[in-house]
Amino acid sequence: MLGAVETRSVSPVFVGRAEELGTLHDALARSREGEPQALLIAGEAGVGKTRLVEEFAAAARRRGAVVALGGCVEIGADGLPFAPFSTALRALRRELPGELAAAAAGQEEELARLLPELGESGTGRHDEDGMARLFELTARLLERIAAGHTVVVALEDLHWADASTRHLLAYLFCTLRTGRLVVLATYRSDDIHRRHPLRPLLAELDRLRTVRRLELARFSREEVCRQVAGILAHEPAPDQIDAIFERSDGNAFFVEELAVAGHEGCRTGLTDSLRDLLLVRVEGMPEPAQQVARIVAEGGSTVEYRLLAAVARLAEDDLIEALRAAVNASILAPAPGGDGYRFRHSLVREAVSDDLLPGERSRLNRRYAEALESDPTLVPADQRAARLASYWYHAHDPAKALPAVLDASVEARHRHAYAEQLRLLERAMELWDTAPDAVRRTLRPVDYAEVYPPCGCDPATPLRHLDLLAEAAVAGRLCGERERALKITKRALRLLDDEDDPLRSAWFWIQRSRLVQGLARGDGWKEIATAQELVRGLPPSEVHAEVLATAAHWSMLHEPGPEALTAAERAVEYARMVGADDIESNARLTLGGLMVDAGQIEAGLTHMYEVRDEVVARSLASIVGRSHVNLPSVLEGVGRSEESVGILREGLRLTGAMGLRDAEAWIWSNLAESLISLGRWDEAVEAAGNAQRRGQTAGPHGSGANSLAFLALARGHVPEAARHLAEGRAAYGPHDPMPQHDLPVSCLTIAVAVAEGRLPDARAELARTLESGFPPGTQRYAWPLLLEAATAEADARALPAARDGRAEALDGIFRTVKRLTTNAPVWLAHERWVRAELQRAEGLSTPDTWSEVVTAFEPLERPYDLARVRYRLAESLLTGGGEDERDRATELLRLAHAVARHLAARPLAESVTALAQRARLPLAPVSEPALTPADPAEALGLTSRERDVLRLVAVGHTNRRIAEELFISPKTASVHVSNILAKLGVSGRGEAAAVAHRLGLFPAESLIPRPAG
Repeated sequence: MLGAVETRSVSPVFVGRAEELGTLHDALARSREGEPQALLIAGEAGVGKTRLVEEFAAAARRRGAVVALGGCVEIGADGLPFAPFSTALRALRRELPGELAAAAAGQEEELARLLPELGESGTGRHDEDGMARLFELTARLLERIAAGHTVVVALEDLHWADASTRHLLAYLFCTLRTGRLVVLATYRSDDIHRRHPLRPLLAELDRLRTVRRLELARFSREEVCRQVAGILAHEPAPDQIDAIFERSDGNAFFVEELAVAGHEGCRTGLTDSLRDLLLVRVEGMPEPAQQVARIVAEGGSTVEYRLLAAVARLAEDDLIEALRAAVNASILAPAPGGDGYRFRHSLVREAVSDDLLPGERSRLNRRYAEALESDPTLVPADQRAARLASYWYHAHDPAKALPAVLDASVEARHRHAYAEQLRLLERAMELWDTAPDAVRRTLRPVDYAEVYPPCGCDPATPLRHLDLLAEAAVAGRLCGERERALKITKRALRLLDDEDDPLRSAWFWIQRSRLVQGLARGDGWKEIATAQELVRGLPPSEVHAEVLATAAHWSMLHEPGPEALTAAERAVEYARMVGADDIESNARLTLGGLMVDAGQIEAGLTHMYEVRDEVVARSLASIVGRSHVNLPSVLEGVGRSEESVGILREGLRLTGAMGLRDAEAWIWSNLAESLISLGRWDEAVEAAGNAQRRGQTAGPHGSGANSLAFLALARGHVPEAARHLAEGRAAYGPHDPMPQHDLPVSCLTIAVAVAEGRLPDARAELARTLESGFPPGTQRYAWPLLLEAATAEADARALPAARDGRAEALDGIFRTVKRLTTNAPVWLAHERWVRAELQRAEGLSTPDTWSEVVTAFEPLERPYDLARVRYRLAESLLTGGGEDERDRATELLRLAHAVARHLAARPLAESVTALAQRARLPLAPVSEPALTPADPAEALGLTSRERDVLRLVAVGHTNRRIAEELFISPKTASVHVSNILAKLGVSGRGEAAAVAHRLGLFPAESLIPRPAG
């Protein structure tokens, strides 16, 4: 038995770390203000990370915070899925049972995947959103709990974390926005080699300004002296400190071990290996205690007492005596919760484990597995399958390991731990050939592979190798390991090359298509087309329906038209025949959208509304998200923006409750678009920002950037618009072009180029777009683009530099207008607008033409567009109109100006103001005092010299003649004329003269040419 000093190898004095502890306390203080804090604590093994967390946790509790600790559990080389989060949530449940229950209300089935105590986890269909949905609900749970309490969640040993834990932690660090919450995690920096799985996460978190990283350095000599004094309870001799400091190099744990060893007179303090020091301390215990230490070392991070007793096979008194010796020697310690034991420091466990002989390690793992098979209650239920699989695997018994690994993969999938499921399935592939045939004939049947048809007719048929590849391909796609999943699909297709199995081949080709798109290596159509050929002529099946639905959805996004419509109709028909409800719902959404594009608006919308109602009633999360994205988008596409906004608001509520973060981001981006149409621009800015913040994929980010670019341009902020345009273009990338992405980007590219005075670049973009063409159903993107180009040509009509290329641009626009569909009032109005701009570009604009455009827009809910065409009508009326036309123009300009000011659309407001000033029309009602100067020339901003020049322009003088009259150079006269044209908002000298006459700028006699002298 060791003496009293040995039981106090941990210093009772907390040494150093003042700066780091100050940072943690600062984070706690900030969190109390409702600002969540995220921290990473890094340091080499033994440097004192756990001690720092313990000190901070104790101080946080004294200040009223609730502290939940969780550690990553290592079993052999394996990590348990979500183990630290499950442990931390259990701690929160113990501390705040009522608050946690209220925060989880309505989502118990999903959250039970992390905290089984909440009830049975859901068994619904798994999809790409499943893991993200769980992560979002976990974030919401923590935010709700932290709304009323300061909460500290500390996760230790992140270097052992499973992939799902790493992904969830990254999600929380990126998304937590509110709540009195501190989330911190520790990891060993010396373990993070170049290929360590934690390394990419650390690189990602380094880019987040909201995450602070603390690097714990080794102790200085002074700090080592204080630590040793605390351990020995007296001041050590200087030479002893020198020796310990030199040997430990300031590592806190080694300082403790060397201090105890030196106090006992142990010579190992002088050996070359600190590992030997750790082992000799173990070897100094009685043999039963050493035996127990070896058993615990191979059992995992923590071993439950009953499991340890079953594996040790000692009499209970002997086991307890051995445990007491190990605890008194500070080798083992009771686990938090008091139901097991763990090594006081993982370095000791690793040293003991590394010292085991290969046969000894296998034997211990076998004894663990056998004990757990005999009594499954020896470990928590949520750990049982994973630990049994690990024990059998490390026991090197393929016959036992293969079925155990496959069972553990099912448990991992139930928890949405798809990365762990994939790892287990890959381990099953490794074991497959070494397992006896008799074992393979008794394996479990296919667990989950979407609509993949298992080998064999009976659903209870044991798993075959191809089935295993199918499960792994799905798991890889769902966890984002697309490269690994793609290799698995290629392997499966090679196996199928020699078999006549078109249905399974088609299924793998569809998987490959999704993976190719996800990896940005193509648009996936080649793979879809291959799958279509394989199922052609086969009887209806779920695979056949999925192939058709996938082809229709791809075509809707890339090449909408009659073929896509036919594929969607067949997909609905086949899915209905085989009872594939989810495929049918998705296909009906696609079909409804294609029908609207084809002109069957009400019938198509009816389909989409029906699907929306059905999936909401059935709580089909992924399709609920899609229905509330697609339906409002289609409504916006036919000009029913107000109706779209109502559905989008409901979609935000549903996706928020269901944790569908990416669908929520798409909804925000669609909401921004509809709010722009409705003239609610400040709300649109907020919605677009939310789309970018909430989105996890490129689509919502790109769409949000496009909306912000449009608004910036309409408000006169051209550099800002160019920046957002670049963001949108980068988000979409070049690998998978879609009209719904490319055409809005092209439209904005034209608009920004025009605003920056780069008309040739705008024409080049127009030519490229017209050459590519507008597929059927893309009129919602085509009309704004054509309008932008036609308006640019009309505005540049009088510019000599714009003449080259002008005819080709106008001809291209005109020919496209003749072919483009106007399947809704909004696009019929746009057609008239584009045609009016084309007439204006030719100098043929008339009030009647613009009056028709205004009439077309007046019943639509598009105030900005209406203001723009009212401005054009007023401009047309003022060109040679009488008093009645002036009155009407005045009212039109007042209406347009009011909208422009409300929207902060500065360019439109300035154009309206300039036109009113040139025409001497008051924008304010008559009852208001006139704010314009009495002198119209002053109102137009003309200088006295420019007034003189304009007088001479009005009588038809050339620049040379003006120069002679005013005794200036012809070049100076030319500059004055250019300034005058700009201030009057006209494109030529004749129009300037007309404005001067109409406004009565000069008395009639002053315009009589002087006789030649």
